[in-house]
Amino acid sequence: MPYRRCGKSGIQLPVISLGLWQNFGDIDQKEVFRQTLYTAFDNGITHFDLANNYGPPPGSAEGNLGAILAADFVAHRDELLLSTKAGYTMWDGPYGDWGSRKYLMASLHQSLKRLKLDYIDIFYHHRPDPHTPLEETMAALSDIVRQGKALYVGLSNYPADLAKKAVAILNDLRCPCLIHQPKYSMLVRTPEDALLDVLDEAGVGIIAFSPLAQGLLTNKYLQGSIPTDSRASKEHFLKSAAITPELITKLSDLNELALQRGQSLAQMAIAWLLKDERLTSVLVGARNSVQLTDSLKALENLSFGKEELNRIADILSLS
Repeated sequence: MPYRRCGKSGIQLPVISLGLWQNFGDIDQKEVFRQTLYTAFDNGITHFDLANNYGPPPGSAEGNLGAILAADFVAHRDELLLSTKAGYTMWDGPYGDWGSRKYLMASLHQSLKRLKLDYIDIFYHHRPDPHTPLEETMAALSDIVRQGKALYVGLSNYPADLAKKAVAILNDLRCPCLIHQPKYSMLVRTPEDALLDVLDEAGVGIIAFSPLAQGLLTNKYLQGSIPTDSRASKEHFLKSAAITPELITKLSDLNELALQRGQSLAQMAIAWLLKDERLTSVLVGARNSVQLTDSLKALENLSFGKEELNRIADILSLS
């Protein structure tokens, strides 16, 4: 497993990290995701990423990981880097959402109880809050570090302009932002507009989530149909209407190039992100150990020739 330095910090992350957004909730099979965690750790994935609302139900991913950490990983706590977040709706009432000091502090206390930990390694604000002054949110993050409840802080889903302001505030508070977590993939290129440059200039690490565009950059949809067990079939985060003939053409062309590289489409999509040295890591989800092992094979070919990059750019530019 290659590791990359996270911005200008002393932290190194595996280039592939494990995200627990899906597949680790109470609706999932515990022995299956326990084995997924074993497989991750045994292959050098030392970073597990959560949020307070991961499940379902919300909170259950933290609770399930906490139980496994206490039972199986207690001797390896200092070999792991664990992160969680707060910023989306977690409980009823005016204090269970967004970015107030009240919400961030209360949510982290709940997360630590579920995880059975004294501190978390990275605590993120999960999304910008249009109603709370940025100074209040950043001060809460800074105080969380000073209280020893988190070692580092991060941001997620912040656009370039707000990220720049937030990073500056944290620097003034002498609590540097360690890392930013944007949605980034071959199909979602928004971070390239300005965010990647802003973070690189500020010395902030970058970890991409949804690198497979919620399963679009896999072989699931290459035939144009929607499998019954796919995310698009659930009409939740990914809508079936997104599976257009134009998209299928792009995916088929990308898949053809991936096969020429000796990779699956998913493996090439992960490698394509990691070609940019500004990225510290890529967060992958995994339904089971087999799926995770398949994603790890992306590491077998991380280099791209100029012709390959031009071909990918041409495919992605098709209307």
